[in-house]
Amino acid sequence: MTLSHLPPVQSIWQLRFEKFRSHRLAMFSLGFLILLIVICLMAWPFSALLGIDPNKTNLLYRFQPPSAEHWLGTDDLGRDVLVRLMFGGQVSIAVGLVATLLMAIVGVAIGVTAGFVGGRIDAVLMRVTDCMLALPLVPLLIVLGSIDLTKIGISQASATSPLFVFLRIVIIIALVDWTTMARIARAGAIQIRDRDYVRAASVSGANGRYNVIVHVLPNISTPLIVASTLTVGRVILLESTLSFLGFGIVPPTPTWGNMLTNAQQLIISAPHLAVYPGLLIFLTVMAVNFVGDGARFAFDPRSESGKSH
Repeated sequence: MTLSHLPPVQSIWQLRFEKFRSHRLAMFSLGFLILLIVICLMAWPFSALLGIDPNKTNLLYRFQPPSAEHWLGTDDLGRDVLVRLMFGGQVSIAVGLVATLLMAIVGVAIGVTAGFVGGRIDAVLMRVTDCMLALPLVPLLIVLGSIDLTKIGISQASATSPLFVFLRIVIIIALVDWTTMARIARAGAIQIRDRDYVRAASVSGANGRYNVIVHVLPNISTPLIVASTLTVGRVILLESTLSFLGFGIVPPTPTWGNMLTNAQQLIISAPHLAVYPGLLIFLTVMAVNFVGDGARFAFDPRSESGKSH
């Protein structure tokens, strides 16, 4: 066979993408998530086109059935259900993505420092990680979420503003749920730091920061990407749980979690008000988990390249 007849050489990322595409459930879930995100991002133009304010109440239009004006009807305060679901999806999905990113930054920084430096620093950081793992996650989130920020000098208007509450929830979740990322990063850093090319770089004068950026982080990116993908669904579920319990995003800003909270008293008279946000939470978390499963299949060199799901 001549060189001109050889098949084109594929990069590692092309091979991984081909393996991910062969995972049918992951591809279907990814398409569903993209469609859901696009629909949620259309909330502002959609509500402006129909002239609907998602937070405006009108008691004369309570529990309206689906119509041309209100596609999914109205809730107990006369607000459009579809528009609030779209705005709520923006908040819930944004919390999942931003909190996961912040969580990855914190966890990777702690894990790489512990694994690459080693010694006493590794021991101290890992004991802190073990202490965080020993704490019950949801009760800890509830305690942190219930702290009255006005007691530490933050004004009532700032403490209750939607942006501040959003950032507060993101930071709380990221600061208590970084342990998985840290342990993955530490295990990878320990494996990489003793490789010959890292030692050769150190002998040649490369400092620790150079080795971490050039050698450690690229080589541990694969398990971190997979772990991050699987974490997004859990974070969305945590935010929904906090909002359901009244410690997350506060009304009138809609999220799927606090929409479930508002509907729990109406489960007999208007069960659809609980079904819509509950179903969206379930489908989103399941889709994210399937995408994560597909990413794990694509990045795992031991998986069969021709395997289909």
